[in-house]
Amino acid sequence: MNEKELLKRIIINHRIMLGKPVIRGTRLTVEIIVEKLAYGQTFDDLKKDYPFVTEDDIRAALLYAAKSIAREEVYAA
Repeated sequence: MNEKELLKRIIINHRIMLGKPVIRGTRLTVEIIVEKLAYGQTFDDLKKDYPFVTEDDIRAALLYAAKSIAREEVYAA
């Protein structure tokens, strides 16, 4: 699946989770997915906890997070 198709899985709507990026058709935020992965959960763990989520959804969340961080400006202290 290419980058454009993955990113279509993430939506931002001010009426859903206060505008946080979520997996399309859900209220599951990118933030929650990334945080759970950071704490050691696996893709399989996430799919068990959220049976409506696919591996491509998880990959989309990671790609969205990476793209968001890439846009940040860094200032030397």
